[in-house]
Amino acid sequence: MAMYRLDYIKLERLAKAREVYSGGQPFPHVVVDNFLPAQVVGDVLESFPRPDAKYWHRKHEPTSKKLDSRRLDKEAALPDAMRGLVWELNSYRFLAVLESLTGISGLLPDPYLEGAGPHMIEAGGYLKVHADFNLHPYTGLHRRLNLLVYLNADWEEAWGGHLELWERDLSRCARRVSPILNRAVIFNTDSDSWHGHPEPLRTPPGVQRRSLAMYYYTVPRVEIRPHNTIYRETATD
Repeated sequence: MAMYRLDYIKLERLAKAREVYSGGQPFPHVVVDNFLPAQVVGDVLESFPRPDAKYWHRKHEPTSKKLDSRRLDKEAALPDAMRGLVWELNSYRFLAVLESLTGISGLLPDPYLEGAGPHMIEAGGYLKVHADFNLHPYTGLHRRLNLLVYLNADWEEAWGGHLELWERDLSRCARRVSPILNRAVIFNTDSDSWHGHPEPLRTPPGVQRRSLAMYYYTVPRVEIRPHNTIYRETATD
């Protein structure tokens, strides 16, 4: 299996951008283009599960219409190229980059990939604006950060699929991020860090919105009231 090394020269520059990250609006975040080395991108694209792969669990609910996985052994089910990337994104060296960038110490990876891993949205799919669950169901750890890596070559703006970051009071969408190839978004996940892809995707047949999601945790430092993913209606719903 391929074992990848990220571009840590670039990532160490990113790690010094704490003021940029903390100043992100409507909540701390950063958008990073050309996140992965070209070889990694090519290998992961080639191995990304097809829409008809047994890996996927299809969701069609009022809050989401997408493909993800509920497998407890989802890491073992990943293609080798993607599994190698997941291991690197869960490595101590990458965690150190995230800690420096965000100011959150003691970050821990999630070997269960609870809610994480490859995601796919087909034409007409969506993910309504939401705040993520805050405690890991198996470990009890506090969810603190999301990393989304988009894997969509030749993406056209008219297709939509933007990640929307909404004001904490849900008054408006403060930022829209196009899911272009090799773009990453890192952001704090709090009980009011509202985000999603609420508009149905407008891709032609055979074109999907593909991404890899990674979530990071800490030991809870204060008493936390647990909650599942919270969905909210917005002005566009």
